Amino acid sequence: MMACFAEGTTVIRDAAELKVKESNRIAIMVENLRAMGADVEETEDGMIIHGGKPLHGAVVDSHKDHRIAMTFAVAALAADGETEIIDADCVDISYPAFYEELEKLTK
Repeated sequence: MMACFAEGTTVIRDAAELKVKESNRIAIMVENLRAMGADVEETEDGMIIHGGKPLHGAVVDSHKDHRIAMTFAVAALAADGETEIIDADCVDISYPAFYEELEKLTK
């Protein structure tokens, strides 16, 4: 997600194992980043992110994957506008206090 804010192109490769975790994390990251306005393309084993463009709020789907939900909660802080995360409460599986802690960081 942070590569979206960096100037230039970031290539993430050799990450095919992320396709067989709680969800296909590569496809979901690409889908959600695109929804937020990122210039990103999926590859066989990762993604290519062309950074330097601002993200905007969007409706993103966690697919009930706690790591996806946490990633896009952080992305929402840096994006313009509002972001809604579908099934955002799935973070409770690994970090029940995540949103409380995140809120503390924003004050």
